[in-house]
Amino acid sequence: MQITNEIELDKFEIHLDAMIKKLQVCQDEKQLKTCSDCEAYLSCELREDYVKSVYNSMSKGDTGGFEF
Repeated sequence: MQITNEIELDKFEIHLDAMIKKLQVCQDEKQLKTCSDCEAYLSCELREDYVKSVYNSMSKGDTGGFEF
């Protein structure tokens, strides 16, 4: 695990941080402030992977029984 500001990050949080950086790079390249402004919004695999990483970070990989 990585330690950032004295907080241990688990593998799900580390993956989420990486996905956030990838999304920011994509948005910067397309000169967008948000994914919802992108023409590929509904079909974007990067965004889908990001959403999954958010879910996994919140549920710590457990399936079922997690509600937003």
